[in-house]
Amino acid sequence: MADQTEIQAAEAGAGRPLRKDAERNRRRILQAAGEVFAQRGLGVTLDEIARHAGVGVGTVYRRFPGKEDLIEALFAERLDRLSAAAERGLANADAWDGLVGFLHDALELQAADRGLKELMCSTSHGRDRIAEARERLKPLIDGLVARAHAGGALRDDVRGQDLALLHVMLGAVADVTRDVRPDLWRRFLALLVDGLRAQGGPREPLPGTALADDELERAMQAPAGRAPAGRVP
Repeated sequence: MADQTEIQAAEAGAGRPLRKDAERNRRRILQAAGEVFAQRGLGVTLDEIARHAGVGVGTVYRRFPGKEDLIEALFAERLDRLSAAAERGLANADAWDGLVGFLHDALELQAADRGLKELMCSTSHGRDRIAEARERLKPLIDGLVARAHAGGALRDDVRGQDLALLHVMLGAVADVTRDVRPDLWRRFLALLVDGLRAQGGPREPLPGTALADDELERAMQAPAGRAPAGRVP
């Protein structure tokens, strides 16, 4: 529930020039939400975000009446980054490098931001925004696939929909290895890229090494989507 004192103050001050303060608080809340969502996922509450931002919960509710409003405002920019990554890939003169570059950039974004990964797979958070983002991403990804097919670099049975599920797979790898070896997803991306390459293409060395037995055991025991141990700094 919003802080009653803050609500009364807002009502009493209606019409006064507080735009700079309001915008500063809005940016502060968005920054805090981005940090908490990135580390702990979308399950956190507005109260927790307010504490992390160092503002009263009433301030959060005035800027964002519900968590969905905050999620949509925050991740609009994150989703724009995914579109920009696809557009960079399409602008690359080498179709294969453009496709691989998109895969790398998009997975790097998702590995660093648990909330973004959850949002991209969500059916309940910001559905209108996600539908819009998917509508915008689909032709870009299909274009990357078509160019790589035309150049003979991508195996001809791969479709744009396959890339979406491959992102989900590698996102799960990033989740379970986050506290063991956070960059391990790069190794599996390299494996995936070799699997996507048309027969006869060159093989790149895999980055990093396979997990040791004890590392694998720790990773497999980590529940997907869990919050990392410890408090958000």
